[in-house]
Amino acid sequence: MERKIVSPEFSVSPQIDPADVGLAAAQGVRAIVCNRPDGEGDQPSSETIREEAERLGLEFRYLPVPSGQVTDEAARGFGKALETLPGPVLAYCRSGTRSMTLWALAKAPRLSPDAIVAAAQGAGYDLDGLRPRLEAAARLGEANKPDASGPGAPPAHRYDVVIVGGGAGGIAAAASLLKRRPRLDIAIVEPQSIHNYQPGWTLVGGGVFDRRDTLKPMASVMPAGVHWIRAAAAQFSPERREISLEDGARLAYRALVVAPGLKLDWDAIPGLKETLGRNGVTSNYLFGMAPYTWELVQTLREGRAIFTQPPMPIKCAGAPQKAMYLACDHWNREGRLGRLDIQFCNAGGVLFGVEDYVPALMNYVNAYGIKLAMNETLVSVDGEAKTAVFSRKTDAGTEEVTKAFDMLHAVPPQRGHDFIARSPLANAAGWVEVDPATLRHVHFADVYGLGDACSAPNAKTAAAVRKQAPVVAENVIATLEGGEPRAIYDGYGSCPLTVERGKIVLAEFGYGGKLLPSFPDWLIDGKQPTRAAWFLKEKLLPPVYWHAMLKGREWLAAPEILPRTPTPHAAGKALAETAGKAG
Repeated sequence: MERKIVSPEFSVSPQIDPADVGLAAAQGVRAIVCNRPDGEGDQPSSETIREEAERLGLEFRYLPVPSGQVTDEAARGFGKALETLPGPVLAYCRSGTRSMTLWALAKAPRLSPDAIVAAAQGAGYDLDGLRPRLEAAARLGEANKPDASGPGAPPAHRYDVVIVGGGAGGIAAAASLLKRRPRLDIAIVEPQSIHNYQPGWTLVGGGVFDRRDTLKPMASVMPAGVHWIRAAAAQFSPERREISLEDGARLAYRALVVAPGLKLDWDAIPGLKETLGRNGVTSNYLFGMAPYTWELVQTLREGRAIFTQPPMPIKCAGAPQKAMYLACDHWNREGRLGRLDIQFCNAGGVLFGVEDYVPALMNYVNAYGIKLAMNETLVSVDGEAKTAVFSRKTDAGTEEVTKAFDMLHAVPPQRGHDFIARSPLANAAGWVEVDPATLRHVHFADVYGLGDACSAPNAKTAAAVRKQAPVVAENVIATLEGGEPRAIYDGYGSCPLTVERGKIVLAEFGYGGKLLPSFPDWLIDGKQPTRAAWFLKEKLLPPVYWHAMLKGREWLAAPEILPRTPTPHAAGKALAETAGKAG
């Protein structure tokens, strides 16, 4: 829990879970306020938090505020709640920004704007953009200025480039932009305070990495000179070249880069979220769960271990298999493999989407005795009973089958974030709709997308982002200078498949499953398991990520530049027609 102290009687936090309630109580908190509407994303329900709070003797209030709609009425209601609740009070929402904004507007009639902004800054929240509303409230003696998104709102803060998302895509794109144009005025919109090296989570779950080595403070990876807007994006207005934040502030841009990642839809599988971290149910797709995966692997002596893979597209399509192979390797070394029933339940019909790598993977499937259950999709979990229900495709249609388990490594369905899916930038499936070659939006010429959120049919991996960021940087600069995008992305993605501890099948491919190896076969033959690929994954790729990719050093990532500008959208269409399922 990232609890930030604002005053002796008030603190804020991003989304909390039931375990955080006990921690808050131990820290002296006496009341909890939820400002996040139920069902907004991947979150425990307010009733779940309420039950745990009341069990521990804390008061609880549910005061939901939709993202981007921090109204004066909501602020007044929040202020009244603070007057009646016993302190100290902890308020939370998705990132803490809405709760912080509500507190600021509630206190505005009595505290100076400078004092409020300073208090928020001390807690790690930048509310300088809220000053016009705070000053108006101070003059009038109450927070009654119209919403920042309504008529008469103060002007939006203006930047050359606004980047939504401070993950791998957003940071790498900003670094590549500044490498080319150091004077660009860039803002990155990112509510999280921690930056995660997600490619390392599989190795955490396999007992190779310590999870602390996979994260750094967000401030430490922000490129020098960018403006870090620590808030969440709420709405896009591309016709006005503006975005709105969840606190109601607006940002204007000359070019927009959208890279917020994707949403892990845990709620799509009834019972799964409630049992994660207990009853033998885990997932390396959550930072906090990877150590539990390793604990289960170490302690499982016999029984059934099930590993699932949902329908595509998903983040790093090889990750569900990686967890399974590393677990099997450990059980094999410990002499337990023969006592275990290991099943890989894959919603798809093939083991891996690029055929050239399947033979090497099948050798390990056979060696470990893994039972492949293709066309089976996890649809529900009963953690207490240790059973999982799968929907299985048959020649006659579909049928449901229930399987008992002792260990379940579950991967949820994945889709675009809600604020993307409901925006003008999204396609019908909820992804940012981009040209697959130039990564420019198909309808808005000053908008670009990269990373897991975009619609390009490449594998959603960090390696793909490493190649996409320079393409976006080149093309954004061309847009700012009045030209057409000329940098081309070939769909490159990489999936280092950890088939055993010490060996990796290094899958590298582009659109249509075309093999795009970075190294000659004599150094690393990607179609075979090699120790050289393991050394690359374990020792070289983490520093490349932290010290090259996020710093604008484009080693082996220089984009292809067309000599002239034919018709970039036509080029993208041609690539899209040949693009298959990449991994």
